[in-house]
Amino acid sequence: MIDEEITLKKLEVFLAYMRLHSLVRAAEELGQSTVSVHRALHSLEQGLRVPLFRREGRSLAPLPAAFAFAKHAQRAVAETEEGIRKVRELSGFAGGRMKIGSLYSLTLRCIPQLLMGLKLRRPELQIDLTLGSNQELLRSLDEGRLDAIVIGLQAPLDDPQLLAVPLFEDEVRLAAPLGSPYAGQTAVDLRELRDEKFITLGGGFVTSDSFEHAFQQAGYVPETIMRVSDIFSLINLVGGGMGYSLLPGRVADFSTRIELIPLAARYGSHQAITLLLSRSRERDPNLLALAAECRMYGTRQH
Repeated sequence: MIDEEITLKKLEVFLAYMRLHSLVRAAEELGQSTVSVHRALHSLEQGLRVPLFRREGRSLAPLPAAFAFAKHAQRAVAETEEGIRKVRELSGFAGGRMKIGSLYSLTLRCIPQLLMGLKLRRPELQIDLTLGSNQELLRSLDEGRLDAIVIGLQAPLDDPQLLAVPLFEDEVRLAAPLGSPYAGQTAVDLRELRDEKFITLGGGFVTSDSFEHAFQQAGYVPETIMRVSDIFSLINLVGGGMGYSLLPGRVADFSTRIELIPLAARYGSHQAITLLLSRSRERDPNLLALAAECRMYGTRQH
C-alpha cells in the first residue's frame, strides 16, 4: 500500500527541488511559498519512512536515496500525465496533433483545401498526413493509428462504430490515351470494349472496386494485363498506350496524356468521397473542426 502522505503533487514538488536545488526557485516555479515546499518534502520523507535530504544550513542536500527515488518519481509523474492526456482525448478534449489519412487521388484539390480550412479553424493544430488505399486507411483507423480518414466508397459503409461525413460524389469514367477510337464520345458502353486490354489498381483501392463493379454490370471479365500499386503509375501507363482503365473524374488534371470519357448511364458507377472517424471520438474539438470543414467543402461542391 502507498502511504497517504505520498501524492503526485508532492512528487512534483520533490522533482522541482531536485532539478533546481533551491527552495526559493522551486517555490517560484510552483507558485508556492518556500515553507510549503519544505513542508511537502518533509511530508514525503515521512510517507517513505526514509530520509531524502541532509540539512546544510538553510539548504537541503539530497542523499543517495533522493537521487534513486527521483528516477521512479519522474516516470510516475510522466505516466500519469500521459494517461490524463489520453483520457481527455477520448472524452472529447483535443490534443495538439491530428493524424489524417487520405487517398493519393485526393491530394490535388480536396485534401489541400480541407487542411488549409482546418488550420484556419485550429491554427495551433499540428497535422500528420498519411496516404494509402482504402484497406490500409480503414485498418489504421480501426487500430487507432489515424484519427480520421478521407476515402472513397463504392457502396455505403455499414459500420455503426464509424461516423461518416459525405463530401462529394465522383463519377467513374473510361480512361483512354489521347487519340483513341473512343475519343470525343459523349458516353461509352463497356460492352464495346470486350477486345481491349485493361490496367487497374491492385486490391484494397476504391478504384479497383469500381472497376470490378462496372464490369460486372457489363457482363464480362475484361482482359487485365497489369495491376499496379499506385494511381500515378496507372495514369502514366494509360497515357503511354499500354491499355485502358476506369478512373474517377478527380484525376483528370493529373495528366494531359489521357482522356476521361463518361460511361453509359446504365453503369451508374460513382464513388462517394467521405470523411470517416470513430463515434467514440466525435466530441473531440479537432475532429469537430475537421467534420465542419468537410461539410462546408461538400456544400461548395453542390
